[in-house]
Amino acid sequence: MLTVSNISLQFGKRVLFDEVNVKFTKGNCYGIIGANGAGKSTFLKILAGEQEPTSGHVSLESDKRMSTLEQDHFKYDDVPVLETVLRGNEKLFSVKTEMDELYAKPDFDEADGIKAGELGVIYEEMGGWNAETDAATLLSNVGIPEADHYKLMGELDSKAKVRVLLAQALFGNPDVLILDEPTNDLDVETISWLENFLADYENTVIVVSHDRHFLDTVCTHIVDIDYSKLNMYSGNYSFWYEASQLATRQRAQANKKAEEKKKELQEFIARFSSNVAKAKQATARKKMIDKLDMQEIQPSSRRYPAIIFEQEREAGDQILDVKDLGASVDGEVLFKNITFNLAKGDKVAIFSKNSLAKTAFFEIITGNQEKEEGDFNWGITTTQTYLPLDNTEFFNTDVDLVDWLRQYVETDEERHAEYLRGFLGRMLFSGDEALKKASVLSGGEKMRCMFSRMMLLKGNVLLFDEPTNHLDLESISALNNSLENFKGTILMSSHDHELIQTVCNRIIEITPKGTIDRYMTYDEYLKDPKVKELRAKYYT
Repeated sequence: MLTVSNISLQFGKRVLFDEVNVKFTKGNCYGIIGANGAGKSTFLKILAGEQEPTSGHVSLESDKRMSTLEQDHFKYDDVPVLETVLRGNEKLFSVKTEMDELYAKPDFDEADGIKAGELGVIYEEMGGWNAETDAATLLSNVGIPEADHYKLMGELDSKAKVRVLLAQALFGNPDVLILDEPTNDLDVETISWLENFLADYENTVIVVSHDRHFLDTVCTHIVDIDYSKLNMYSGNYSFWYEASQLATRQRAQANKKAEEKKKELQEFIARFSSNVAKAKQATARKKMIDKLDMQEIQPSSRRYPAIIFEQEREAGDQILDVKDLGASVDGEVLFKNITFNLAKGDKVAIFSKNSLAKTAFFEIITGNQEKEEGDFNWGITTTQTYLPLDNTEFFNTDVDLVDWLRQYVETDEERHAEYLRGFLGRMLFSGDEALKKASVLSGGEKMRCMFSRMMLLKGNVLLFDEPTNHLDLESISALNNSLENFKGTILMSSHDHELIQTVCNRIIEITPKGTIDRYMTYDEYLKDPKVKELRAKYYT
């Protein structure tokens, strides 16, 4: 279907890809993974013809159509929403435009009629007469109300634009669908719809995503960019991750007998096969686990930050009492009548359909924003450390990272440059990287610094507002493992399904009409019929 032959890409002395050969076939979904800077998005651009490689070529089977998720959110600002989706199928839209221009001619003649008839046949064969209905259905499925279908794209906010552009990419059943971070800015319901759509998609899907649950649900193969090469493995992300970790351990155990290694591999595959059989993605086309060859899995070159949260002291039983808390913005109620009591050891996901509500809640209970109504009280034995959604103010300084981190420690031992450089090294700032200026860090680097700050403060209550933003999969995995092992109390909001599912034992949803509070996993919460009834009631 889509073949990559001997692709190389070099920027100066840096080799991003070296003689890459890979084939993408119909009926499969390929998840492209790799550390930040490995070239995931660049590889998608090469596939789409938006980036020329240094050598090699990409070939798409004749008469096949490729569609990509547009990254320029302002490209269609002067175009109506419905038309933006129709433009996803360029050939169909071109035929429609030519027909419309012919019929609009004031001197429409017999030749024009013949031409319009010919175009009409082509348009019908392409399913054109149902195109607007199909486009409208897609828009509704991604959460764009019918009232917005004829607005200009420029009238929509950024999150709505993302949804329209996603519908555009999906429109017309393309033979090859290329998606770069398709779940960004989508709510839980829309992500779930997209997962189901792609799981049943009969053509070829190639996707880059930092959402592990999404990759596990939709992917039949993982394509790992490492050492300037691409290696393809059957199975989803979780299988690749666990197999890679196992391969790394076995590589380190040079003296382990071959028979013992083989047994360990067989047990691993048997255990994972059992898990996959229970998963949503266990459809006929995804039952590829039996064909997996663990010997093909290679240890990865990736580095994982050492994120380890510890408590300075254990908190007492009373953690946080919230009573009738409320907040609004520009007259819109964000949340109201929020009441709950947080117990020691609770690991809570703060959930809301409105992302502004979650952030306002965290800002209020951390004292960064005045409460409008109600009250909250922290237990006297608690110490809270907070990762805000916006960390800009922490980095408005030209000091290097050693001095930046020094401001969050108290003892002489911790203030020593050698200690701080060692600490930064564990967070992947090694050598001269520890002397970077705080003001020039990337989004992912800032997040690792914020985790470092939280680790040094050693709070017994951790608060996170979207902690996986800007992180690569390696950092997300390290954070996930750390929060699972943390002995204190956690309050967090996140779009990362896997993080919430594996860490949290309680879901608290804050709504304009009150609190929905359940001790259960995230998956249980999303499926619970009583919760669905309450959510419908509290948001209307």
